[in-house]
Amino acid sequence: MKFKEFSAILEKLEGTAGRLEMTDVLVELLKKLNEKEVDVGVYLMMGGLAPRYLKIQFNMADKMVVRAVAKATGKEADEVMESYKTKGDLGEVIKVILNQVQDDGGENLTILEVHKKLKEIAEDGGEGSQDRKVVALAELLGRVDSVGAKFAVRIVLDKLRLGFSTKTVLDALSVMEVGDKSLRKRLDSLDQIHPDLGLLVKKIKEGGVEKAEREIEVEVGVPVESALCQRLNSAKEIIEKMGRVGVEKKFDGSRTQIHFTNGILRAFTRNLEESSHQFPELKDMHKWVKAKSLILDAEAVGVDPKTGKMLPFQETITRKRKHGIEDAASKVPLKFFVFDILYKNGKSLLDKTYEERRKILTTTVRKNNVLVVDEVVVTEKTGEVHKLHEDFLKEGLEGAVVKKMDGRYLPGRQGWGWVKIKESEGETGKLTDTLDLVVMGFNRGKGKRASFGVGAFLGGVRKGEKILTLAKVGTGLTDEQFGELKKRLDKLVVVEKPKVYEVLKILEPDVWVEPGLVVEVAADEITKSPSHTAGVALRFPRLVRFRDDKRVDQATSAEELHGIKVA
Repeated sequence: MKFKEFSAILEKLEGTAGRLEMTDVLVELLKKLNEKEVDVGVYLMMGGLAPRYLKIQFNMADKMVVRAVAKATGKEADEVMESYKTKGDLGEVIKVILNQVQDDGGENLTILEVHKKLKEIAEDGGEGSQDRKVVALAELLGRVDSVGAKFAVRIVLDKLRLGFSTKTVLDALSVMEVGDKSLRKRLDSLDQIHPDLGLLVKKIKEGGVEKAEREIEVEVGVPVESALCQRLNSAKEIIEKMGRVGVEKKFDGSRTQIHFTNGILRAFTRNLEESSHQFPELKDMHKWVKAKSLILDAEAVGVDPKTGKMLPFQETITRKRKHGIEDAASKVPLKFFVFDILYKNGKSLLDKTYEERRKILTTTVRKNNVLVVDEVVVTEKTGEVHKLHEDFLKEGLEGAVVKKMDGRYLPGRQGWGWVKIKESEGETGKLTDTLDLVVMGFNRGKGKRASFGVGAFLGGVRKGEKILTLAKVGTGLTDEQFGELKKRLDKLVVVEKPKVYEVLKILEPDVWVEPGLVVEVAADEITKSPSHTAGVALRFPRLVRFRDDKRVDQATSAEELHGIKVA
């Protein structure tokens, strides 16, 4: 497919508001892409160059891309920057300029040619690479039409976001195959065990869902979507719903999926980012496991090197860095509490029960002080679950995680295999657990906060593809956090409200941001609200921390709020 035709369809998607209509356009696009190019086409329309677990980054700051746009269009960089500040979208800026100066509408490059060029730009490194990137991008922008240039610039800046997610693409893939969404559950499962949307679409195009299910498997080195907890109100409700359960401690650390094969170790975060370089503690992994290959699910927790006591998350997260890892490891060593095994010696264990996986896990990991199999208490008694939860809270942990003994490993937040207790029992509206909200926009602030550039932010929860408002948060932030919040949000600022947001006029912020930042928020209680589109609001909400380990699609959902007793 020519990149010009591809870009025209992307622009059509951008102008489509309804999800059904958007699905129809995606079906049209997927049908037109042939088997040799469909994977690349999928990566590009999702705003990247590769599967989402391979974060290929361009490392080009806005100013560098502005220079490339100026070079490609014959304009001065200052003029381009001024237009960028006004429009808030550098893609639109180059589209307008090229429409004025371009006579031939660009060359007829294919999507494969554009993808290859973009990948070369992203992978260029070393001395002088910044200048080479600018020159190469300018050359590419000068060879495509104005709409193609618009989307190429957005891809480089990681700001393509057209208002649809992986779920919408899976809907479209199902419709393309069978005319309706009946394949969705099977496609979801394949995408979760091997999150490579391009590969999945390619296999479907080659031989249907049966070929995809035969050939797409759990693979060491490719992260599986982590299983996440549902929430229930009480131990009583948990036992009634789940029966015989295993109760584990909920550690306040960093979720880590550990992949090991032939002495080579790779690790991934909850949001599929590779974090292997952060964990020198695991260099002796081969001594601690009785397996040639395996995938473990664990929580990395910082420990005090003097006392051996667990450290709070804020100190554990200081290990997330690119440089000075060995020094950081000596100050905040990590212990990895392993609670599940997903794969061993060439075989997926996802379909085995939790009880079976625990038995395999305990015989696979040898006793050591770094990679530790966590403790579990098996029970069917409501009182015991409640007591363990309360005891864990007193220990300074996040309470208990309760797991169904005969449950399979379910990637993502699905089913009722894993559950955590949502609130204190019997206290209407009282919220003891925190929520993970998507930041939707912010107000600039007054007085001292005006100097930070942000006084409060609007936070929301997911409902399908939409994000609904739940809280306006302006407390709980230190001066440093206000500064950090502004720095993060500046990268996400957009001129118009993203179409996935549902916000009443009374709560519209001064500045909109695209969905890209998830924050953990605590509150005293949940109350009914006519102002918030979630139908409820948080009373006295306050920021706890930034959740860099969570994607937007892993934030709290509106459905999770339904069981909370509203004050």
